[in-house]
Amino acid sequence: MRNPRTKSLAKPLPVRGRGRQVAALCWRSQPMLQVLLVTSLRTHRWILPKGWPMPGESSAQSAAIEALEEAGVAGDVGVQPIGRYHYVKEKKNRGIDCGVDVYPLQVRHQLLTWPEKGKREMAWLPIAEAALRVGEPELRRILLAFRKSMME
Repeated sequence: MRNPRTKSLAKPLPVRGRGRQVAALCWRSQPMLQVLLVTSLRTHRWILPKGWPMPGESSAQSAAIEALEEAGVAGDVGVQPIGRYHYVKEKKNRGIDCGVDVYPLQVRHQLLTWPEKGKREMAWLPIAEAALRVGEPELRRILLAFRKSMME
């Protein structure tokens, strides 16, 4: 008999395939340097707005579109990624090893309505707090390196 106080460990999904996604590191400097996190739709983890690259769009523009759809923010997106992190995306009872290229997006506007409003939580946070909320260690390092670069 299993001890009811022990946590049940879910079996890891078999990883089949690789994928590439793009994310927007949405930031603002007023009232202080903050970044925007949203929750994922299924697991409610804190993440950056992200998704698959879109046909006919650059990777940077795809990241900006994801930020608009998932968080209702728009602004100036950097054309080069500032980092890459990996995670396993659950899809149809299997895992896909995804590399995510992260593009900085200085937020200029917050829309009143957007496609996924009400489907996700969102939070503007100081970078140190955001780094504590995200689950991926590589993403945590990207956030902290971004903060350091903004202070130079």
